[in-house]
Amino acid sequence: MANAINWFEIPAANLERACTFYGNVLDIEVHKQEIMGLNMGFLHNGQDGVGGAVVQGEGYVPTESGALVYLNGGDDLSNPLARVEGAGGTVVLPKTQISDEVGYMAIIKDSEGNRVALHSPN
Repeated sequence: MANAINWFEIPAANLERACTFYGNVLDIEVHKQEIMGLNMGFLHNGQDGVGGAVVQGEGYVPTESGALVYLNGGDDLSNPLARVEGAGGTVVLPKTQISDEVGYMAIIKDSEGNRVALHSPN
């Protein structure tokens, strides 16, 4: 098994708002599609690695108390963190060093009310 996680889904009350939020913060294009009755916005991972989506549909309820998903914050976590508030979220825990080897993390609350973490080497 290459990764403990191979896919994740972040609940969204408003898919358009959530896709705009993640697109702005992560500086990516979020492709939207309906699959099996769910509205999804894909957070692409390139060709390798773990991917996921923001999802609106029955059973998908945003929460601050669920599992904490760590998203790739790029080379320097300061860049996506600088875009969080302008995109409609809040920084809960600012950029914090984990260790020299592991890098940095931060926790944000997204536009939907989910608690999500970001990670980067710098």
